[in-house]
Amino acid sequence: MTHKMKLCPEPFMMIRRGCKTIELRLNDEKRQKIKIGDTIEFTQTETGEKISAEVICLHHFSSFSELYKRLPLLKCGYTEADISNAKPEDMELYYSSEQQSKYGVLGIEIKVIG
Repeated sequence: MTHKMKLCPEPFMMIRRGCKTIELRLNDEKRQKIKIGDTIEFTQTETGEKISAEVICLHHFSSFSELYKRLPLLKCGYTEADISNAKPEDMELYYSSEQQSKYGVLGIEIKVIG
């Protein structure tokens, strides 16, 4: 199955370069359908450029706090400098604590195809 996700230019380019191999998302109804072996088509929001990646592992957590404790943040697109300032609360700009409680969160480990 192929899933579609849109990304801002910076995370899109990090995936394309291979330095971001885990995409962080709310595990809502749409993402609960993602399975290992599926393809995700990422589209850069500004240019419309697309890349495809295969899902190689799924990491399920109850919240971004738990995810940040357990996953290697370098694989999530953070630099060494970013990691000391990375706070799970920053994800609440996108996903509220209520949404996290309801659905949990997901680290989608990917490998770019081609």
